[in-house]
Amino acid sequence: MIMAPPLKSDGPPAPLELLEPQSLNTPLVFSSPHSGSHYPDAFIADSRLDVDSLRKSEDCYVDELFASVPELGAPLLRALYPRAFLDVNREPYELDPTMFADALPKHANTTSTRVAAGLGTIARIVATRREIYRRKLTYSEAEHRINEVYKPYHAALRGLIQRSVERFGLCLLIDCHSMPSTGLPLSTGLRTSEIDIVLGDRTGLSCSALLTDTVESFLTGQGYKVIRNNPYAGGYTTQHYGDPANGIHALQIEINRSIYMDEVTLRRAPSFPQLKSDIQGLVAHIATFAGQSWSELKYQRQSAE
Repeated sequence: MIMAPPLKSDGPPAPLELLEPQSLNTPLVFSSPHSGSHYPDAFIADSRLDVDSLRKSEDCYVDELFASVPELGAPLLRALYPRAFLDVNREPYELDPTMFADALPKHANTTSTRVAAGLGTIARIVATRREIYRRKLTYSEAEHRINEVYKPYHAALRGLIQRSVERFGLCLLIDCHSMPSTGLPLSTGLRTSEIDIVLGDRTGLSCSALLTDTVESFLTGQGYKVIRNNPYAGGYTTQHYGDPANGIHALQIEINRSIYMDEVTLRRAPSFPQLKSDIQGLVAHIATFAGQSWSELKYQRQSAE
C-alpha cells in the first residue's frame, strides 16, 4: 500500500511557519496546530511505530485547505512538527508521569482527562491507540520540546492576536482541525461518518454566538452537515484565548477527513479542490461578517460606576 510521504527528516525545521498577507485588512487569525509532518529521526528511532502509523494522528492537509487565507488578508500560523511529537493544542505541561524515567516538576498537570487518555502535551499513544515509545523519556527531553516547539508557537499566536486587537479592536481566531470518520463518541445518535464538520465554541464561552451562527449557516448552505460542540467543544487554544468580552473570539473547526482524503493511504481525494474552494468562500464570508458586525464583536469596555 502506498502512503503519502511526510516531510523529509534530514534537518530540523523551525517549529512553525507563519504565512502573512501582503496587506492585513481583516481581524481574522487562522491556526493549524496539528497539520505538521516533520518527524525527527531521533523520534522515529525511539518509536515502536513506523512513520505511516504515526501519521494517523496528523490533521493531514488542513493547512493546505486553508492556504488561501493570506490572499484574503489574514495570517495563517501552522505547526511544522506533528502532534505525535508534541501537541501545541494542550497546556504546556500536560504530562503523563508513567512515560518518564525521572520525576516531573510540581507544575506539571498529570491528572487531566487528556493525560489519562494518553494524549497529553507529549502523547503516549497515536490516534489508533497504539503506544508510541519503546523506552521511557526523561523530563529534560520533554522540556526541550516544550521550549523549542510549544513556546515559540504560542508566542507567535499571542502576537497575532494582540496585533489584531490593537489594529482592529477585536480578533476572530479560527483554529483549524480534522477528525477521523469513525470511532468518535457522539451523544446525538449520529455516526461520525454522518457529520462533515463540527464547530467548537466551548458551548458558547469562547466566541460570540454570532460568529458560530454565521459559520454554520454558510457551511450548511454549501451542503455540509454541521453540528456544534459534539464530540469537540474546543481544545486548549479556544479555551485559553477565547475571551469574547474583550473582543477575542475563538472558534474551532473540525473537518471530517473522509470528505477530502483517503484515511488509509493519506492521499487527497478528488473532492479536495472543491472543499478547498468552499473554505476559501467561508474565509471571505467570515471577513465580511467581521466588518459588518464590528460593533457587536469588539472589546466592550465597562463604564465606571
